[in-house]
Amino acid sequence: MIPAAFRNRSVPRTAAPGLLALALAAALPAFAAAPINETRPLDPLGSVEIDNVKGSIQVRVWDRPEVKIEGSLGDGVEKLAIEGDKQQLSIKVRYPNRGSGIGFLAGGDKSEPSDLKITLPLRARLDIDAVSANVDVNGVASRELKIDSVSGDVVVAGAPREASIESVSGDLKLTLNSPKVAAQTVSGDLELRGRLSGEVSVETVSGSVDMSAYESSLNRISGESVSGDLRIAAALNSGGEIGLKTVSGDVRLRLPRSLSAVVRGESFSGDLRAPDAQIQRPKHGPGSSFEQRYGSGSGRVRMETFSGDAELALE
Repeated sequence: MIPAAFRNRSVPRTAAPGLLALALAAALPAFAAAPINETRPLDPLGSVEIDNVKGSIQVRVWDRPEVKIEGSLGDGVEKLAIEGDKQQLSIKVRYPNRGSGIGFLAGGDKSEPSDLKITLPLRARLDIDAVSANVDVNGVASRELKIDSVSGDVVVAGAPREASIESVSGDLKLTLNSPKVAAQTVSGDLELRGRLSGEVSVETVSGSVDMSAYESSLNRISGESVSGDLRIAAALNSGGEIGLKTVSGDVRLRLPRSLSAVVRGESFSGDLRAPDAQIQRPKHGPGSSFEQRYGSGSGRVRMETFSGDAELALE
């Protein structure tokens, strides 16, 4: 019952809109993000595909034969689509304008970012597709890890047998214990660490590449850039190959003093440096080159630039 003292009182008309605005503002956070809490069975060697355009994707591992899906869907998102079976599972955040492609990238979609936290079996194959979502993967030891991103940053720590990771403008920070790695950026920087073996391929246009794998001994290393610098530190197996090419970027290659390889360097207008190497320059016209044998010369190393400098250091 309303007390008699308040029965004839009314809220001033000027106060009502303000009170309504405050009430709506207080209620908005409750509707801004829809929580996610789903679980699906998955074979320990099954496959998981994750697709999120904006927000974040976090992946962790456990020893259970199932996938835990947590996080939150941003306001305006169409739905979270979970499809497939225990052999192959698809997890996709569907946005209203995603189907139009151009309209989405042009800013036609006004939905809020979504955050996904996925826990899956240690050895499950993982395929991630992101646009502006940041990606953080830790602990995976699958047969294959594949990540495609446009502008989001990608951080990975794991031991997949094969890793293929690409980004356009986002940075890649990778710590991998893997026998086969391919990493590529356009303008983002690429940092690669870990106990690598087998083959490594790194490519960039204007970003820099920093690969440090002193505890690794590889069969093949290839690196290419346009204006980005290539900084590579590793060891080469007997009979192994290294090929590094840039246009205007610099190349700095660090290898052990026990190197056994024939090293060749070539540049149009950049400077070349290598221990004990005699740099050859033509009498007429630009260009320089060298060829130097280290140890028994079982491997092959080639450094090529157009206007960038190239240096080999033995440490």
